[in-house]
Amino acid sequence: MYIEQLTLRELHMKLVAPFQTSMETTTVRRILLSEVVVDGVVGWGECVAGETPSYSPETTDTAWHVLRDHLWPMVKGKRFASASEVWSLLSRVRGHNMAKAALESAVWDAEAKRKNISLAKLIGGVRMELASGVSIGVKASLEELSQAVKVELEAGYQRIKIKIKPGYDLEPVKRLRKEFPSIKLMVDANSAYTLADEPLLKKLDEFYLMMIEQPLGWDDLYSHAELQNKLITPICLDECIHGEEQARAAIRLGSCRIVNIKLGRVGGFTPARRIHDLCQQNSIPVWCGGMLESGIGRAHNLALSTLPNFTLPGDITASKRYWSEDIIEPEVTVSSQGVIRVPDGPGTGFTPRLDLIEKWTVRKEVLSPDG
Repeated sequence: MYIEQLTLRELHMKLVAPFQTSMETTTVRRILLSEVVVDGVVGWGECVAGETPSYSPETTDTAWHVLRDHLWPMVKGKRFASASEVWSLLSRVRGHNMAKAALESAVWDAEAKRKNISLAKLIGGVRMELASGVSIGVKASLEELSQAVKVELEAGYQRIKIKIKPGYDLEPVKRLRKEFPSIKLMVDANSAYTLADEPLLKKLDEFYLMMIEQPLGWDDLYSHAELQNKLITPICLDECIHGEEQARAAIRLGSCRIVNIKLGRVGGFTPARRIHDLCQQNSIPVWCGGMLESGIGRAHNLALSTLPNFTLPGDITASKRYWSEDIIEPEVTVSSQGVIRVPDGPGTGFTPRLDLIEKWTVRKEVLSPDG
């Protein structure tokens, strides 16, 4: 295999509604797309880095720079047998996993198309239907939160996740448990608390939550181990798990009982599969979180979630929850039972809408081996 060309594009896509976490509110996503031509076949990837370095050190701008000036020079002119080898070609760059995943995942898409099989099948996926959960941001009032949950449950979503932060935690959970006593409910703190908040976090044990996602520091495995030892509720790690090494350490320390695997956060399909396998060997269930992706990133998340240890509903939702129009066709849809059907066509099974991609592109750069 040989990458003939890499095209980078930055798109600006406005969310249907602002999305608020413990860190920030997002209204417009700056989305970086990667388009590769591999042996004449086009593959697409998406960089999930945010507009600011709040979730991770990466941003849209740093990813563009690293892709163009560092990662592309490492793969241009190189021949490799399969997409699984791309990760090792990029190993001299430390970190910058989201930039790496944008390139690596596009090559996986191209390889699946070359072989005329689905990306899910190529990576070893075993299921064609996925249970879908939904993530609900911080709301202005408990009434607004309750109404938002009601809407999502009526749409069929099988699990509800709400964002929490200091001052917006016990009361929202208490309200939802009173109104919806039997739903699958979890909370996500995005590293908003410290070990000093252990008494407050322990009170969440009263509400039989599925998990508390990333309550403490974004890279603090040790404190999570201390906290998990004091809680009944499982801790799920997200930001802490940058790669297989952190996953292994978290398991051995007892830092969590569940892992959220995000393709961009860990660097692509090759490291994601390694983390998946490690968790499966240690009876740690995994699920796939979302990063306000466009349909291209969402399509890759669907493929990843077909691996056998993705046993919990992920954050992969219908395109219409976030976008008035998505940049793929068909758009991702969720059934009234909260299930997404995974396409079985070549590659991701979705076709990029080039008209919308060009319309919303604010910068573009074409890179070639001799350029």
